[in-house]
Amino acid sequence: MTYPQTLDYLYAQLPMYSRIGAAAYKEDLHNTIALCNAIDNPQTKFKSIHIAGTNGKGSTSHMLAAILQQAGYKTGLYTSPHLKDFRERIKINGQMISQEFVVDFVERIKTISEEINPSFFELTVAMAFDHFEKEKVDIAIIETGLGGRLDSTNVITPILSIITNIGYDHMDMLGDTLEKIATEKAGIIKPHIPVVIGEYLPETKNIFINKALACHAPIYFAQDEYEVSNVTYNLQWLGCDVTNTEHHQTESFELDLNGLYQTKNIRTVLCAEGILMQQGFRIKNANEKQALKNVKKLTGLYGRWDVISDKPIIVLDVAHNADGIKQILQHTALVSSEPMDWHIVIGLVKDKDADKIFSTLPKNAIYYFSNAHIERAIPHGDLKEKAALFGLHGNSYDDVNTAIHAAKAKAMPEDLILVCGSVFLIAEVDTDLFRRI
Repeated sequence: MTYPQTLDYLYAQLPMYSRIGAAAYKEDLHNTIALCNAIDNPQTKFKSIHIAGTNGKGSTSHMLAAILQQAGYKTGLYTSPHLKDFRERIKINGQMISQEFVVDFVERIKTISEEINPSFFELTVAMAFDHFEKEKVDIAIIETGLGGRLDSTNVITPILSIITNIGYDHMDMLGDTLEKIATEKAGIIKPHIPVVIGEYLPETKNIFINKALACHAPIYFAQDEYEVSNVTYNLQWLGCDVTNTEHHQTESFELDLNGLYQTKNIRTVLCAEGILMQQGFRIKNANEKQALKNVKKLTGLYGRWDVISDKPIIVLDVAHNADGIKQILQHTALVSSEPMDWHIVIGLVKDKDADKIFSTLPKNAIYYFSNAHIERAIPHGDLKEKAALFGLHGNSYDDVNTAIHAAKAKAMPEDLILVCGSVFLIAEVDTDLFRRI
């Protein structure tokens, strides 16, 4: 098969969550175990870090990867979903997996794949493990897809587990309370393997503590170990001071991932980095700071408070649940000291809690409702009608680029255009049409 034919096979033959939602979710690890057995269990042959969480796990994964890469380690990175290119999911030192490897892997695994009918995600997880093993990475950072306990990535025994935070998302599969969701995420905690909790809530802290105790796993709470202060912002970077609360040492950082919510993720990253250094990893302070200033360049991460234009300011952000939306709305207060109108281009998928998201959004913004071109997307007209019940009003557009053009036509130079609500909506933005910065 050619590479395009291979992608067609992957998308057409395998159940894919991004297209069909919960029907693609497999509630056990049987298929992943069978696939890994068929390729001689590559996941047992390299060191790994396992990262779960409702929000922030992608940014945390990329920041850690950038630091380890800058420190000289050959660093694998598995994340999902991709924005533009399937190969974004599997990288080593910021370089995407080759088309040739993808084709070869799918052909090698085809017989067993057609026997067990894995999901798209299950097969790509096995592909990532195989790639990292064959390329002899020093360390691989593995981001969960959904949940933790039953996520396909949860066949690894990492050297460190990380849970960034807990919020309401994927409740049809993970549970309808924070406690149930936390229990699923806590499923990545392994016997005797240290775990970092980025943020906890009163409802979730004891769940993590009890699971860690049962596993005899050392547990660290990043929000208690680090404090962030003196936050400064411009369109290109975010500056902040971070204080280690035990040693009372403060360091200043500049981040090219400049969403305000990254001040939470950096605590998690620094806590994790400290544990890695206790385990023998050598990371110089200069490597750490240089990496955090250049995460986008080093790892290719985009779509997290991604400013693509300045007059008006156009921001792309993959926030797609109520907690994520709240965080980016908090950031808008940093953007300008001048009065400005907010123009919000939004699209959602059907399994998100639209009511929670709409109740979070400001009523005084101007809305442009759209949809990604996938089965799971809520049609833009339906989205407009539902939003109106919450006092949110605007026009609807079948294409996100048309919606952004409409917002640009209406916005003043000092205004803000925010595009959010779905990874898949952001993926369809043609940034070349709007980039001006």
